[in-house]
Amino acid sequence: MPKDFPRTRRVAEQIRRELSTLIREELEDPRLKMPSVTEVQVTRDFGHAKIYISSLDLDGGSDRCAEALQDYAGMLRQRLGKRLRLRSIPQLHFLADHLQEDAMRMDVLIDQAVAKDRKSDDSDEDGSGGKSL
Repeated sequence: MPKDFPRTRRVAEQIRRELSTLIREELEDPRLKMPSVTEVQVTRDFGHAKIYISSLDLDGGSDRCAEALQDYAGMLRQRLGKRLRLRSIPQLHFLADHLQEDAMRMDVLIDQAVAKDRKSDDSDEDGSGGKSL
C-alpha cells in the first residue's frame, strides 16, 4: 500500500467533492445512471488521480459510468482547474467500484442460505418423530 500524505488526502477529498458536484449538475448522459464518486486516490506528485465510480444500476452500471466519465475526463479536468487552487490538475482516470454491487450480491446469497437453513431445520423437526437433541 502506498504511503499516504495529509496533503494528498485533502486534495483527493476536495477533488471527490467537486467532481460529485460537476457530474451531478453539468453532465447529462444516458449512460450515467445515478453515479457516485466513492473514492479518489491522488499520486504524491499530483500527476494522476484514480476516481472510483459506483452506480445504483446493478446491471454493469458502474462500468458504463466509468467509461462515460472517461470520455468527459478532459472537460472535467478543465472545470476542476477553474474550481481548485492547485498548480496543476491531475490526469483523471475513472474506474468502476464494484464494492456496492458485490455487497448486494453477498446479501442475497446470505438471505438464500438462511432461508435454506430454516427450511431444512423445519423439515428436520417435522420428520424427527419428536426426538430432541
